[in-house]
Amino acid sequence: MCGMPRDQRGLTFISFVLVMGVAGFFLLLLFRIGPVYLNHYKVRSSLESLKSDQELLEKSREDILKTLEKRWDINMVNTVTTKDVIITRGDGVLRVQVAYEVVKPIMGNVDALIHFDDQIKVERR
Repeated sequence: MCGMPRDQRGLTFISFVLVMGVAGFFLLLLFRIGPVYLNHYKVRSSLESLKSDQELLEKSREDILKTLEKRWDINMVNTVTTKDVIITRGDGVLRVQVAYEVVKPIMGNVDALIHFDDQIKVERR
């Protein structure tokens, strides 16, 4: 099974360059797309924090949007605006949906399009 020691030399320079190229590509993706998902986490957590507001069902659309906008300003979220928020009411249920897309350049003319769609549902207790 094992050949002569001179036949077992490890990676060649070309295979080392290929492995480093693939690893570099995935690191580039991580550095370009990672902050987008971090911002999305902040958007989702601010949306989830609306559930803890006891008076949310009585608030107007503008008050809910102002609350979200303040939380996004505090968390330095710049990928979402209040235009991306859809608020619907009906039968003691309030739905707040945030749907948005982020386009991030990867390299050259290659871009990543990332779509997010989160919603919460608050019912009268």
